[in-house]
Amino acid sequence: MSLLDFDQVLTTTRAVRKRLDLDRPVEPSVITECLRLAAQAPTGGNIQSWRFVVVTDPELRAGVAEYYRKGAADYLAAGVARARTDAQRRVAQSSLYLMENLARVPVHVIPCIKGRPPEGENQAGFYGSILPAVWSFALALRSRGLGSVWTTLHLAHEREVAELLGVPESVSQVALLPVAYTVGLDFKPAARQPIEGFTYWNRYGDTDAPS
Repeated sequence: MSLLDFDQVLTTTRAVRKRLDLDRPVEPSVITECLRLAAQAPTGGNIQSWRFVVVTDPELRAGVAEYYRKGAADYLAAGVARARTDAQRRVAQSSLYLMENLARVPVHVIPCIKGRPPEGENQAGFYGSILPAVWSFALALRSRGLGSVWTTLHLAHEREVAELLGVPESVSQVALLPVAYTVGLDFKPAARQPIEGFTYWNRYGDTDAPS
């Protein structure tokens, strides 16, 4: 597909679970292209301490998926039980679907950053050095007809996953993005609260924009 209009990419990059095409292979060259774009994102001090582990081997994907299941099963089951609205139920059910089918998703991308999260006040800076790159990666995927979803539930077993994939103890995993082509491209902007209700000018709680 041709690259989508930038604003359309921004407003239609969804958390994709049930619409990941589990049977269509993903070319390594596409992942490389998207990561090359992601590497243009800003990073603290321009240190570029990010690392991306791209998992395509079926046995390794199955191993990651099993640790994800161990970390996710109880949490997601509770989420289904807590769901009160149709939207909440859809998200909970799609999350369970991903857990049950994660091993079949053709590519797992695990963003990492060198170092371990600092104690106390500078965690924002630590994670802020990689999160822009991860989101740029998700946008680049969308513009090429692929989808993903930000997940973190495997981190309950981060060290086991690290051992499986050879990630050093001095490197922190920050997420897991299952990546595949999407079934259809007709994603739409999500229902969101009006920004006027949560945008404050000059002081927290002041919603009156300058004239």
